[in-house]
This record gives sequence, structure tokens and C-alpha cells, in this order.
Amino acid sequence: MGACKCSLLWGTVAAWCLALVIFGLFFGLPHYGVWQQEMSGRAEFAKAEQNRRIKIEEAKANLEAERLNAEAEVVRARGAAEAIQIENGSLTPSYIQYLWVRQQANLNDKTVIYIPTEANLPLLEARSQRMMRP
Repeated sequence: MGACKCSLLWGTVAAWCLALVIFGLFFGLPHYGVWQQEMSGRAEFAKAEQNRRIKIEEAKANLEAERLNAEAEVVRARGAAEAIQIENGSLTPSYIQYLWVRQQANLNDKTVIYIPTEANLPLLEARSQRMMRP
């Protein structure tokens, strides 16, 4: 009979534990859902805030790049103006030829055929004979 009382006692304890777990789930699950949604909202807000900061930093970097490009353009224009002033407005044919040869480095993959003329100047424009006929 003693084994039966012990078994009955453990069964009662197990039933009370099961009842407490079920009772805890009834009250705990809704609160857990609310907490989980709150944490999810905070995570989304933090992500949106970080994306906004990234966009701001990218815009600042673009602005700085544009300022530097503008400064470079001003420096280039000043250099060109000084070069024209040094030349005193007189561009000789040999200087024009020098400028033409120097700019050939910027052509990259393009093919340029140089045909010297009697004045030893490059032909800057050439048309084929087919285009010249009326």
C-alpha cells in the first residue's frame, strides 16, 4: 500500500506541474508575442537608421568628390590661361603639331594613321574621295 501512496503522490505532483505549465503558457505566450514584436520593431528601426546614416555618408563623399573635381577643373583652366599668356597669343605650326602628338596618348585603343604633309603638319580632318564627289 505504501508504494501506491507514493505513486499517487508523484502523479498528483506531476498533474500540478502540468497544470502550472499550461497555466503559464496561457498567460506567458501572449506577453512573449508582444515582447517579440517589440524587439522586431526595434531591430527594423535600428536597421533603417543605419541605412539612413550610410546614405548621408555616401552623399557627403559624393559632394567632396564634386568639390575636388571642380577645383581640378579650375586649376586646369588657370594652367591653360597661363599657357596661352606665355605663348603670347601666337601659336606656331610646330607647337600645334606638338600638341597634336601629345594628345595621341589619350586615344587608348584607337588607331590613328599619320600622313605627313609638305608643311610637316598632321591632317586633322580627312575625307575620302567618295564623299567629295558631287
